[in-house]
Amino acid sequence: MKHFLSVFILLFPLCSFSQAHLQGTVKDGTGQPLSGVNVFIKDSYDGTSSAKDGTFHFSSDEKGMRSVVATSVGYKAIEQPVELTGKEIELKIVLLEEVNQLDAVVISAGSFTAGEDKRRTLLKPLDIATTAGATADIAGALNTLPGTQKVGESGRLFVRGGDGTETRTFIDGMVVLNAYGPAAPNTPSRGRFLPFMFKGTSFSTGGYSAEYGQALSSALVLNSKDKAEINQADIGLLSVGGDVAHTQVWGGGSWSGKLQYTNLRPYNHVISQRVDWKNPMASFEGSSAFRQQIGKGMVKVYGNFSQTDFSLYHHDILNPASRQLYDISNRYRYGNISYKTVLNATWDIRSGFSYSYNQNKISIEGLPAEETEKGTHTKWVLSHSFSDNTEWHFGSELINRTYFASRFNDTTQQIISKSFTEAIAAGFTEAEFILGSRIAAKLGSRYEYNSLNGKSSIDPRLSIAYKPGKTGQFAFAYGLFRQSAKNQFLRINSQLSEERAEHFILNYQIITDHKTFRIEAYYKKYLDLVKYVNNNPFSLNNTGSGYAQGIELFWRDNQTIRNADYWVSYSYLDTQRDYLYYPFAAVPTFASAHNFSVVYKHYVRALQSQIGLTYSYASGRTYYNPNLGSDQFQTQRTPSYQDLSLNISYLPKSWLIIYASCTNLLHRNNIFGYQYSAQPNTNGEYVSQAIRQPANHFVFLGVFITFSKNKNVNQLPNL
Repeated sequence: MKHFLSVFILLFPLCSFSQAHLQGTVKDGTGQPLSGVNVFIKDSYDGTSSAKDGTFHFSSDEKGMRSVVATSVGYKAIEQPVELTGKEIELKIVLLEEVNQLDAVVISAGSFTAGEDKRRTLLKPLDIATTAGATADIAGALNTLPGTQKVGESGRLFVRGGDGTETRTFIDGMVVLNAYGPAAPNTPSRGRFLPFMFKGTSFSTGGYSAEYGQALSSALVLNSKDKAEINQADIGLLSVGGDVAHTQVWGGGSWSGKLQYTNLRPYNHVISQRVDWKNPMASFEGSSAFRQQIGKGMVKVYGNFSQTDFSLYHHDILNPASRQLYDISNRYRYGNISYKTVLNATWDIRSGFSYSYNQNKISIEGLPAEETEKGTHTKWVLSHSFSDNTEWHFGSELINRTYFASRFNDTTQQIISKSFTEAIAAGFTEAEFILGSRIAAKLGSRYEYNSLNGKSSIDPRLSIAYKPGKTGQFAFAYGLFRQSAKNQFLRINSQLSEERAEHFILNYQIITDHKTFRIEAYYKKYLDLVKYVNNNPFSLNNTGSGYAQGIELFWRDNQTIRNADYWVSYSYLDTQRDYLYYPFAAVPTFASAHNFSVVYKHYVRALQSQIGLTYSYASGRTYYNPNLGSDQFQTQRTPSYQDLSLNISYLPKSWLIIYASCTNLLHRNNIFGYQYSAQPNTNGEYVSQAIRQPANHFVFLGVFITFSKNKNVNQLPNL
């Protein structure tokens, strides 16, 4: 026994010293100690939790190279390699807050995002299709958001004091020229692209990424759908035509296509029109989307074409019995191809090419005129992830476009033509930083060279966001943006500089799973706007200027009322411009000080129906009455615009939808402005003509049928 005790006493110190002793501290990214952090050796039972002061210590019988793991809720787990020996090991562990989708701060100033990959969005893709009064038009639905102006005679997106040409559309990052279809004078045009082709929409009312250029006020970024999941065929029988669509799926890819024929001629015989049509609008259009997985990447090919024809009589204001026949034929083609792939764990690349073609052939009492624009866009973007919290994007692009216009001069009996070719080469870089879950920042710049005027430019972009609490956050954005002058001006003076706008945006928003509150203020300064020299429209320079400022509110709630979803938006706009023929700075004709919208959607289970209501209000817009003299320029205002629209989707079967919608239920005689005669009448007065809606109501009826193995699939998301 004595010998046994002697051996035990001798071996005990050796056993004790063969254990590894680990101790140290755990702190967060700011240096504050963290308690309750689990610190342990991977694949063992050895470990402990940190104390209130962040310290820890424990022993282990493990030997050799091992990994010490530290984990805590709300922080990123880390692994630290250590060599376990009989010596004491001192560790200093720093845990960074884990940025997750629900609680992370996000860059939000000036942008509304809708996408299938977003858990919390201000607007979902389905909303674009089912908003009453929008008639399944993307711009129509976005016009219910704050920052937009209701310009009913145009149908385009007018954003924060900018006109309809200052919003540029992109599909999968590629620019779209002529994104709206043709329309008769003072009648609204529609977007060329069908909503069902897209999985997400980013609508920026200012402060957008350095990747997007040639957009003075706004960027509308459409992301097309990825590979489809099921085969299906769709048929639509419409009050204004019909459509047919098909989707085919295979292992690594899919194809979707749709053909649509629209003819307003039978419709206009039922609903009386204020337009004196000879042949109302008829169009044939189609779109196609091809998807193919290649390795880790995906190729997307998207195409759209349309052909539209109509003719109408234009009546002289002084003598309405005198009229001229306008015959218009439009041909449009658009296509793009894009590829995105992961190069390795930290690098990915995307690239693309697009082609646009738009031609208008116009005949005025048999005298021909033509306008053609075509262009290409090539782009590549590299992205590098330094960590989960830091990313860097950079790339370059080239936009080439050619414009040609001609008309027959009745006096000289000759064809007069004008044309120009513009190439814009650009490079951009942008870095995104997320500092914990409280602060995020995006810093970038964009370089452009314009071959038409030979000028180079560098435009900075900055966005930051701060989240003081769990749900609310502040955000700020600044940027300098530019856009080439309109084609009608460049064909007169191709040396015109690009028009510029400087944006300052500040917002606060609270977003939960079911409710959203957002308030945003902005100031926008316009520079280098096109101006008539001595009021001569054929002598132009860039001495125009202006400003726009305002405040906007947005509230959305899909929880308080059962089976209901609604949002409310309000915009206040204060803007003036000194440009074109304006004798001094004044409010432009398209701007209204107050815009208000309420969108309500309710699903009635007993009737298997979804009912939607949209009420829109816009205060009166300015116009110039030449009978009052130039000192009263833009001092008159139209009555307010008001519209209440309704739509109903009835599903008697899961694969069958009966759809109906009607605008202007209040039967308002909305007036958008006034046109005046070029010459005074015999009494020396300029005679006016109100610019009104083509008809008091637009009524749409449709029956939509879907054929697929899954009988629960229907076209409701596409209406």
